[in-house]
Amino acid sequence: MTDTRRLLQLWQRLDVAVRDLPLGLLLLVGSFVPSLHGLGTDVGGLPDRPFDALAVVSALLQCLPLAVRRRWPALCLILVALGFALDQLSGYHLLAGTGLAVALLSAGAHLERYRRLAPLLLSAAYVPPAIALQRIGGEPPTEFVTFYAGAAIAWGIGAWLRSTRAAEAEHRRRVAEQTRTAERTSIARELHDVVTHHVTAMVVQAEAARYLTGAPERLDQALGSIGDTGRRATTDLRNLLDLLTPGHGPEARTPPAGRLLTLVQETRRAGQPVAFTEEGTPAESTGSADLVAYRVVQEALTNALKYAAGSPTWVRVCHGERRITVEVGTEGAGAAGPAAPDAAAGGSGRGLAGLRERVDVLGGDFSAGWRPGGGFLVRAGIPAGSAP
Repeated sequence: MTDTRRLLQLWQRLDVAVRDLPLGLLLLVGSFVPSLHGLGTDVGGLPDRPFDALAVVSALLQCLPLAVRRRWPALCLILVALGFALDQLSGYHLLAGTGLAVALLSAGAHLERYRRLAPLLLSAAYVPPAIALQRIGGEPPTEFVTFYAGAAIAWGIGAWLRSTRAAEAEHRRRVAEQTRTAERTSIARELHDVVTHHVTAMVVQAEAARYLTGAPERLDQALGSIGDTGRRATTDLRNLLDLLTPGHGPEARTPPAGRLLTLVQETRRAGQPVAFTEEGTPAESTGSADLVAYRVVQEALTNALKYAAGSPTWVRVCHGERRITVEVGTEGAGAAGPAAPDAAAGGSGRGLAGLRERVDVLGGDFSAGWRPGGGFLVRAGIPAGSAP
């Protein structure tokens, strides 16, 4: 099986003219077989003529140009048609006459220029030899009409193959474009989740450090927190780059145990009061659910820092047998909250849209909106064991 595949690959690497030549050679050899003389296409009913030097010229014209039937389909069709006319007007009726159908099909499939004009020119070129054959052979006009219809069918099959090939190419192009768009969206979403959180925390901590110049111990603690956050950002970015490197599977995407608590502690160091509750025991295999739950908490806490700084915030994660439930909310009547969308809170809404997409892909449910008593609530229910 491997040898066959290797031979096919070698064959595909050959020039297209080399791959098209064997068909022409096969018809040419068949035309020289004495037992096959007179068994080719017969238009006009002329009596068979013995094989001679002119028959060799006719056979060569009908067979050898088939080698360029895909590279130069117009030239191939013209030469084959001339050889076919010579064959029929001389009464050889060679097996090489089959090459005309091949040339017509190839021209219909591969001709690029003058595609609309070509059928008209071919039809006009068919009239003179048809009239000559009808006068010499005396065959009824219906025979010539039938032959013309057969030639038109061969051209039509080629045109259908061309349109099918073009439709497949367009489909592949659309699929490739959709794949590239999905990949770019996924990368942008990962970068947004990773970079925005850490940078926001660093900015908040740096702003707070400006007011701690009179308290060296607290200033040193704030600067240490900024350094820790930067190192975690670097680690997360490296993990993200690993995902773009061939050979890294989906397992690299799952955050290590304890990262939720680390995330909450990082947000607390940035000055945001966060209450954290985690219920239940994570399942042994959660697929992508853990990662999505982590991203929901990460994005919601990031926006709480940006748009509801200082407001009491709470995070609740519940691990069920088949579902992970995540809730992140802020208290009070602030103008914004976690994942607050669009211009209402000065954000782009990309984070909210990204969270919704992540949860929807896994078949979960997602909601984000203002709480009746004030504040903002993000809630996600994610099926455990979802495929990566």
